[in-house]
Amino acid sequence: MPAWSDYKAEAKSRGALALELYAVESTPAGSPEAVRENLPAHLAYQGQMEAEGKLVLAGPLSDDTGREMQGTGLIIYRAESLEAATALTKADPMHQSGARNFRIRRWLVNEGSLNISVGLSGKSVSLS
Repeated sequence: MPAWSDYKAEAKSRGALALELYAVESTPAGSPEAVRENLPAHLAYQGQMEAEGKLVLAGPLSDDTGREMQGTGLIIYRAESLEAATALTKADPMHQSGARNFRIRRWLVNEGSLNISVGLSGKSVSLS
């Protein structure tokens, strides 16, 4: 199995984007009430991270059937290192309080597409 840095260099050499981001899987650890109690502070923190350019994407994941909300969330951070991304994750009030646990991994974005439409006069934005 290649080292992460070797794989990243190989991806770059073949022309891939090789954008390193950090994927956080956040799961409930405490009671549903603890999660609800920490939600306003968590959302404020996420807003702050977004404003600072550190939060790429975040939101809940469904269960395996795609029909139920099980409480797991996915957060994608932009950071200088795994250690910096871990510090951002630990600072989230949900994780600080113990209401949620997390697992963090490096994510190398190589392929895909993203479409953004900005309507200037209507002040609208859509993402697909």
